[in-house]
Amino acid sequence: MTTEALTAPGKAATPSAPGRKRTRPWGQVASQAFLITASVLWLLPIAFALYVAVRPYSDTRKYGYVSLPHHLTLKNFSDAWTQSDMLHFFWNSVLITVPAVIIVLALASGVAFVLTRVDVKFNVALLILFTAGNLLPQQVIITPLYRLYLKITLPHFVSDSGLMYNSIFGLIAINVAFQLGFCVFVLSNYMKSVPEEMYEAALVDGASLWTRFWRLTIPLCRPALAALATLLTTWIYNDFFWAITLMSSGDKRPVTSALANLQGQFVSNQNLIAAAAMIAAVPTLVVYILLQKQFIAGLSLGASKG
Repeated sequence: MTTEALTAPGKAATPSAPGRKRTRPWGQVASQAFLITASVLWLLPIAFALYVAVRPYSDTRKYGYVSLPHHLTLKNFSDAWTQSDMLHFFWNSVLITVPAVIIVLALASGVAFVLTRVDVKFNVALLILFTAGNLLPQQVIITPLYRLYLKITLPHFVSDSGLMYNSIFGLIAINVAFQLGFCVFVLSNYMKSVPEEMYEAALVDGASLWTRFWRLTIPLCRPALAALATLLTTWIYNDFFWAITLMSSGDKRPVTSALANLQGQFVSNQNLIAAAAMIAAVPTLVVYILLQKQFIAGLSLGASKG
């Protein structure tokens, strides 16, 4: 049987050129080159900070920061841990980050469910209001917010100062207020992608509004909640602006403020500060590694549904 006989009727056999290599499209090559360049530029500051952290201060003072290392050491990490009282500031960050993330996700999921699954007259206006809150810069309201924090009183078991100012509760409140709008926007779009037939079937079975929210909607939104939890933990944990402006006591500030304690008035040991920054970045990396699967699933499912 010849080769022509094996060819399907109506289709011409494409001749194969031996030794001919398939060339990649220029767009694919350019996109890969762009991704590699962007990755290198993104990792370069982190690699340089790690390089500075493993060099002694005497070495960089003599030869400069951009020079070949003559001696490498891990002593900067131990000195940064002890001199900045890092464990204490880590605990302060936990007291601020964990409650803020839980409160934001709880409030945002409830608001998003009402805006998408409950017939409210002003649901569109409320969604626009929550979304518009993300456009407000933090620096714009710092002066009235500072004066407001000095006026609002709190019980002493909540705040040692008796005010919103200089209290962990005040930092939790401002982080919740600023992160709530973004989470409502994301969760409302995600909940809209849930099929309406599932809610109709739940109504036929006699499910209440709370049952439809807690037993049906929340389990389906776990990937989106995990993705938001990862982002919120990173943003709130790394916050420095609110802690430095709304907190006067240095021992109450989060771990980002501990880096400022290592800086002297006239001379700064940048090697020690770089080592402390590397230590401070570990918790966010751990959170991302633990929630990596759910984080990627939340982003991909949110993009493909609808």
